[in-house]
Formats: sequence, C-alpha cells, structure tokens
Amino acid sequence: MSKKKVVLAYSGGLDTTFCAIYLSKEKDMEVHAVTVDTGGFTRQDIADIEKRALSLGAASYACINAVDDFYNQCIKYLIFGNVLKNGTYPLSVSAERIFQALTIAKYVQKINADAVAHGSTGAGNDQVRFDMAFNILIPKAEIITPIRDLKLSRQAEIEYLKKHGVQMNFEKAAYSINKGIWGTSVGGKETLTSHGSLPEAAYPSQLKKEKPEDVTLVFEKGELVGVNEEKFKNPAKAIAKLNELASPFAIGRDIHVGDTIIGIKGRVGFEAAAPLITIKAHHALEKHTLTKWQLYWKDQMSVWYGNWLHEGQFLDPVMRNIEKFLEDTQQFVSGKVFVTLVPYGFKINGIDSSHDLMSAKFGSYGEMNNSWTGDDVKGFAKIFGNQVAIYNAVNEIKP
Repeated sequence: MSKKKVVLAYSGGLDTTFCAIYLSKEKDMEVHAVTVDTGGFTRQDIADIEKRALSLGAASYACINAVDDFYNQCIKYLIFGNVLKNGTYPLSVSAERIFQALTIAKYVQKINADAVAHGSTGAGNDQVRFDMAFNILIPKAEIITPIRDLKLSRQAEIEYLKKHGVQMNFEKAAYSINKGIWGTSVGGKETLTSHGSLPEAAYPSQLKKEKPEDVTLVFEKGELVGVNEEKFKNPAKAIAKLNELASPFAIGRDIHVGDTIIGIKGRVGFEAAAPLITIKAHHALEKHTLTKWQLYWKDQMSVWYGNWLHEGQFLDPVMRNIEKFLEDTQQFVSGKVFVTLVPYGFKINGIDSSHDLMSAKFGSYGEMNNSWTGDDVKGFAKIFGNQVAIYNAVNEIKP
C-alpha cells in the first residue's frame, strides 16, 4: 500500500524541521518539502535548506520563488495605502503568509497530494491564515499541524530533534525568525511578556554604519522605481536595493503589539528598513500630490484593508475592489523623495514633483496668494461658517 503523500510548507526552521521528521518517521508519510521564497533567502540558504530537508527523510524538495507575485498582488497595495498595522507594523509576515499558502496550495494540486502540513502553533495567527487558505483552495486535502496538535513548546521540539540527531544552531532556534522582502519578524521569550525587549543579536541586521547618508527615492504612480541614480523596471528590486543601503544603519526595528485573529493580544519584534522608509516616503509624496478627501478616504480604506489582510482574508473579493480604488489614486503620485539615513532611524527631508499641489504659482502658505482677494476670503468665511452661526443664534449659545 502506497504511503499518504503530504506537502510540507518547509522553511528549515525549528518548527518545520520537527514536522519533517515527525511526518516521515512517525506518521510514515511521503513528505514533499516546499519552501516559498518571498525574498528572504540567499542561494546558499536554499541549498542548505534542501540538504537538511532531504536528510530528514523528505521524498523531495522544491523552492518556489514568489517574490514577484507577492509584490504585484500585495506589497504594491500596502505601499499605495501606506499600511502600518496600529501605526507601527508593515504587515511583514501577515502579508507574506497568504502568498506562501497560495503557492503551497498550487503545489498540492500539481503533485496530487493527499494532505498539506504546516508548522504553526495553536497560539498565533498563522494557523488561521494557512488553514483558511487551504480550506478555500484545496478543500479535499487533509490539513496536518503537528506542533499545534501535540501542543509542543519550543524546548520540547529542541529536545526531540536532539534525540533524533539533528544538528542545528539551537541557541538561534530559540527565536522564531521569518524573513522576506517586506521585513523580518522576530519572536522569542522576550515577546511572550508585555515588557521584554529583544536583544541586539536577535535582529538580522547589526549596526555597521554611523555616518548619515542621503538617499533619493523615485516614485512613478506610487511605485518605487529608483534609488539614487539607479532605475529599476521591477519595483521589488528597488525595495531590495533600498534595504541593502538601509540595513547597515539597523533601521526599522520595533515591537508590534496587536490583536490576534484568535482574540488574544500578541507581541512580535520586527526589522523592516525598506518597508518603513518606502511607506513614509510614499506618504510624504502623497501629502503633496493628493487632495484632502483623497487622503482621507485612502486612510479609511487602507486601515480596513490592512486589518483584513492581517486576518488572512486576502481572498475576499472586496479586497480586489479596494485595490482598484487605491491604484486609481496613484495616477499623479510621481516624483522624488529625499531621505537621510542615520543609525536606527531616518528623516524625510522633502519632495520634488511636477504634480506638487504646493506649486508657488498659486501662492505660498501663510504668506501670499495669487488666486483670490481679501474680500473673497471675507465672503467665504461668512458663508462657510453660516450654519454654525445660525445654530448658535437659534439656541442662544454664548461663548
């Protein structure tokens, strides 16, 4: 009788390493390990991950690059919407998980697997994101989650792997690290409480530069297409270039506190130099090129879009409706944004755009104008406040 075929979403970390051994050796399943690259792996990383997967008993290994899909179908809209969860977190992992799930689901269909497995615990958001995507896209596939089902702690996993002779950096494995083009999340014992702070060594980038550097970012219709003098046809490569310049300054570190999908509060550390700089630079350009009500409605819809994406609801058709709105607002969001990189931070200095609504030919704020007279303003102020004046008079409201 042939073994049951299972596709394992495999990152090479502690949780999925446990799953690979457990499924192949204890469940006697034919394990097909798949890594979905959303911009967080080098060629050497992939080679090492493949070697480990096969040594753990996987029948096959595949690495699928999903960076372009991730950018074109998601990151682009997070930039258009200036999406920061709770004003802090650029949805680094929240966003990439759905694309990992979509890619894994396609692979399950491709090899006609009986089941799909992932290494999520029972206490976080990822279990819902993966399960929900699989239920929608591959409803006939069995979903297997060893870490969640066995209620394992990270220490229990480490002891299990040592017992099976697995060689890996268990000190580093004490931290859950997820790296992609849109940032890196870091979870550890410090983030399990309300007051812990992650140690310097837990972050992927260390401070290597201290002298400030000026960077010019070029946007076309809301997309980052240039960094300094270098132009990019693929905006994902521009983001990678910006990250290359900013990471040595250890920019983009913070701890996000928010509501999980399952109703508990959670904390996670992250480092997202390029995402934070890109979003803040894009927002600065928008403040110059969009009208008051465009900015207002973008804020309302972007917050909702980010929350729904965070909760794994990317496949909801309303998300496509919002994306069309966001993209339509970007028609004139083009120009340069001038940024200074400093240790652990950055400063937006200003913008240059032919679509700048601060155009001097219409006047200078607080100084002079070229479009109306003082008498125009007197009449406007009287009419603009007329309803409130009537309200106060009718109700005899005194100052």
